[in-house]
Parts: sequence; C-alpha cells; structure tokens
Amino acid sequence: MPGRGLILAAASSGAGKTTVTLGLLRALRRQGVAVRGAKSGPDYIDPRFHEAATGLTCMNLDAWAMTPERIKSLAAGDGLLIVEGAMGLFDGAPPDGRGATADLARILGLPVVLVVDAARMSQSVAPLVAGFAAHDPRVRIAGVILNRVGSDRHERMLRAALAPLGLPVFGVLRRSSDLALPDRHLGLVQAEEHPALEAFLNTAADHVATGVDLDGLEGCAMPLPTPKTAPPEPLFSHESVAVAHDRAFAFLYPHLVADWQKAGTRIKYFSPLANEPVPEADLVYLPGGYPELHAGRLANAERFLGSLRSAAQNSDIYGECGGYMVLGEALTDAEGNSHEMAGLLGLHTSFAARELHLGYRNLTSRSAHMPGTFAAHEFHYATTLRADGDPLFEATDAEGQTLPPMGLVAGRVSGSFAHVIVHR
Repeated sequence: MPGRGLILAAASSGAGKTTVTLGLLRALRRQGVAVRGAKSGPDYIDPRFHEAATGLTCMNLDAWAMTPERIKSLAAGDGLLIVEGAMGLFDGAPPDGRGATADLARILGLPVVLVVDAARMSQSVAPLVAGFAAHDPRVRIAGVILNRVGSDRHERMLRAALAPLGLPVFGVLRRSSDLALPDRHLGLVQAEEHPALEAFLNTAADHVATGVDLDGLEGCAMPLPTPKTAPPEPLFSHESVAVAHDRAFAFLYPHLVADWQKAGTRIKYFSPLANEPVPEADLVYLPGGYPELHAGRLANAERFLGSLRSAAQNSDIYGECGGYMVLGEALTDAEGNSHEMAGLLGLHTSFAARELHLGYRNLTSRSAHMPGTFAAHEFHYATTLRADGDPLFEATDAEGQTLPPMGLVAGRVSGSFAHVIVHR
C-alpha cells in the first residue's frame, strides 16, 4: 500500500515554513506516526534538519532538474511524507516559474497546506488565501496554518476573515522568540552546528502539538503515486567512490548516495578536517560546504592534501563549489587571509569581496573523465581571482542563455561552482 503525503508551502520566503515543518515532523514522530520529510528544490540545509526531526533520510524533489517519474520514485515510500516547499508556492525559475513547489503538487497529486505569516495582517488574510486557492485548479489548497499570530483577538479576526472561504484552519501558532533558527549567508546554519538542536526541535513540536490539529492535517494527506520506471544509473559510474564528508564538505544529495548504493558502488567516507587520508577509490568526490570557515585547518591538513595530490595520479577527482575551491591553489577567507589549498587546479578564490551567483544551470562536460550533460544549480558568494586552464563545462542558465564556461579540468582532476543534480 503506497504511503500518503502533503505539501507545506507559503506565499513567500520567510513565512516560517521550515520551523512549522520541523515542529510538525517531530510532533507526529512523538505520537508514533511513521513520518518523513522531503524538500522542494536544490537545498542542502533544510533536509538535514528534517532528518534530525525524524531520524529518516530527507530527499530533494527538484521539479526543474528531475523528470516526473524520478520525482515519484524519490517520493515513494511508506508512512506519511511531508514536503516542505521553497520560496512562494508558485515561485520557480525564469521565465515561467518551472521548478516551483506547485509543480510538485501537480506531479505528485498532493494537497497543499498554506503556511501564512499573519504577523502584519488581519482581514487581508482572506484575499491572500483566496487568491492562492483559485490560482490553479490543478493545485489544491487543503487548508492553512496561521503563523506568528499575536493574540487571541488577532486569531479571532483572522478566523472570521477566512470563514467565508470554507477552507480549514489546521492550526494557529503564536509569535515566539524561541522558534528562531540561526542563519548564515547560504541560509540556515547546518543542523549539526545548532547549539541545542534537540531542544529546539522539541520546543517547535510543543508549539505545533498545542496549536495545530495534527489528526486533521494527517487526514488531508493523499496517496503517493506509484513510480513506473526504475531509478536511473548513478551520476558518476565508478566501482568505488571516496567521499569527503564533514562540516566543510556537507553538501551531498542523498539521491546520489542512494543511486550509488543501488548500483553496488563502494562508498568510502573520510574527513579532511580530521586530516584523514583519501581512501583508495576510482573517484574522489569533494562536495560543497563551507571550506572558507575552516580554511586554516584545511591548509594545515598535510596528510589529507598530500594523499589528495597522490590520488590524482590514479583516480578521477571531482570537486564542486567548496570542493572545487579546495582543489585550487589558494582560498582567501572573509578576513582577507590567503590559505594554500591542494594546487591541483589553477584556481584562486576569495570571500574577501562577496558576490552572489545564483541559478539553475544546464551543463555539457568537456572532460572525458566526466562525460555527459547535466542539470545543476549554482549558489555561492565566492569570487574567482584567477582561473587558469581548460574549462570543464559549457553552460546555459534556466532561460537557455549562454553563460561563460564553468569550472576547470586538468587531466583527471575537475571541478566547478555548480552542484550537479542529475544527468540530462
């Protein structure tokens, strides 16, 4: 019997979707409900909070990069699936909003519960919710959760305004300073860095258990569709993969790991921050993360850097975003201090002057060691001071506009700022 699911979305970013989702996941888990989370779009931070709340893997469901069948395959499973949206419900990539959370609602046939930040409104909540409910008949708004409500009087005004719409108000959450999550330039801090994560999750669950009709919310969930096709081949077809994994290299999509496991690939994790040597493998994969926060430790991790340079003689090495920067010659941190990196690519990057690079990317590889075309996403503030050598990717953006070539390749070593999601 297939599992069931629903989507939590909002009118915009900042409405409190993540906090409400985490509180809901933990509250249901405490009640003994078999619940798991998923996240819309290319996000490495929120899914790790989902996993902390449930103890289960959180998959990314990316309606821009992935086919509908791939999304259905990743969403499939037992129990209750709660998908946290991204940005506003209908916000996606230019020019037409492709990849929006609404696309997941259409593909999966799941109802949407709208999280409304009511802190600065009263009767105006009605036209807001009515507009979202009527905007697309293929996207069903099953009800709302009112967030950041100020008082009993405020709640009565909101409920009275919404009553004529006939949509359930599944819950009301009051403004509370203990529901704030710390953030960083790419979003929230990583889950493992939260100073009191368990306490926060339980506090959020307490608020949700008090203010939300959990039975009603669970009752609106709909069956998940059954996928018709087998999962694709792994993104990187190697018999063994050494994966850097610690706080500096934490941005790893679970579906990539699942694909490797299904294909029988041997995965060997290691920690550059702990100065562990690179395990022997056909591919060395350095994911993204926050190397700039640990640049001094990485520069002094002689055993790691030495083994990485040695591995380049016999293994393919691929780094993306943070991993790409570590493959370069130097990384300058936010204070302007330059740190020597692996020196396998002619690259010097810097955080001393930040510049946002953001958006989906279509990539075509120039490397024989990493052939193919890929869907990817770029999101970073690093600037490139110098990049000498052959580019790795031809690139276009979500609108098909040609971008400058991305990344570098030198023999068996390659990397770029793009986070690869799937083969095209």
